[in-house]
Amino acid sequence: MKFELTSEQELIRKTAREFAQNEIAPHSAEWDRESRFPAEVVSKMAELGFMGMNVDPKWGGAGMDALCYTLAVEELSRADAGVGVIMSVNNSLTCWPIETYGTDEQKERWLTPMAKGETLGAYCLSEPQAGTDAAAQKTVAVRSDDGYVLNGTKNFITNGAHADTLVVIAMTDIEAGHHGISAFIVDAHDPGVQVAHTEHKMGIRSSDTAQIVLDEVRVRRDQLLGEEGKGFKVAMTTLDGGRIGIAAQALGIAQASLDHAIAYSKERQQFGRPLAKFQAIQFKIAEMQARTEAARLLTYRASDYKERGLNYNSEAAMAKWMASNNAVYCAEEAVQIFGGNGYSKEYPVEKLMRDAKICDIYEGTTEVQKMVVAAKVLA
Repeated sequence: MKFELTSEQELIRKTAREFAQNEIAPHSAEWDRESRFPAEVVSKMAELGFMGMNVDPKWGGAGMDALCYTLAVEELSRADAGVGVIMSVNNSLTCWPIETYGTDEQKERWLTPMAKGETLGAYCLSEPQAGTDAAAQKTVAVRSDDGYVLNGTKNFITNGAHADTLVVIAMTDIEAGHHGISAFIVDAHDPGVQVAHTEHKMGIRSSDTAQIVLDEVRVRRDQLLGEEGKGFKVAMTTLDGGRIGIAAQALGIAQASLDHAIAYSKERQQFGRPLAKFQAIQFKIAEMQARTEAARLLTYRASDYKERGLNYNSEAAMAKWMASNNAVYCAEEAVQIFGGNGYSKEYPVEKLMRDAKICDIYEGTTEVQKMVVAAKVLA
């Protein structure tokens, strides 16, 4: 067991950290206030190879390992969690399933431009009545002479308003239950694909979250991703990798909370001495540090399992669960350390607190992660 990063991993972390601090951090508060999607930064991330980090170079990717990707998401999220999830969704939820389940023709057409950052991807699974119960899909794909016709509504789609390529989960055989679910690659600019509205969110406001309506959307047979009726497997295995990305995002939020709490506790004076001299504050910071390191080890281990081709379903669930829980904890403690200032938008920790909570919810709630872990332990 090794705990040291390779030279390539160290370089990726350094590059991502410098980029985040120079290109993201100075604008994060403004993007949050305006709910503005930072298209210019996404283009710069593409130039660094961050939009297709794990994709094989022959398909336009950077060909880096799973931990490099985790490190990059963590560092970007440390500056702005919304930017971190833009990158995470493109990598984990759109590039990965197409590279894993797609044909060479699909990879050439859809994966290569996404991996290069020329197009942006989104993953369409959740629906108004199908959140945690992902098998309760109402979006249908009916066979036609030359392919399928899709109808339905998808909710809470990250990157949805700016996406070019959609991975859409739909029912091809309603009577077959989850065995009748299939996955499709859909051009977001095709007739019938509509962004119904974007969510006005509590946090991660630089990341757009949209409701997408599919109204008589025609796709060809060669846009079926994997086999017909095997879409539930595509959806669930995709989420396993996505959970590592969210764990990394949560790590970035937790680390930022800790960074700000440490700096503020050294500067803020009460009763004639810095807050950092009070044991109550020291205990808070020590707890934040220990919890964050524990979550980091779980997340890095899940990344290692994925890279080595091991079953990482439970490992990803534990990492996502614990890292998300810790992000909320650290953000709340940072606000407490800042006191009244922590409740003000003039200071960064109130944003971190708003950003952190979503990690407990999307790509599988914390309760779902516990179900996944329990299923393995009790098998």
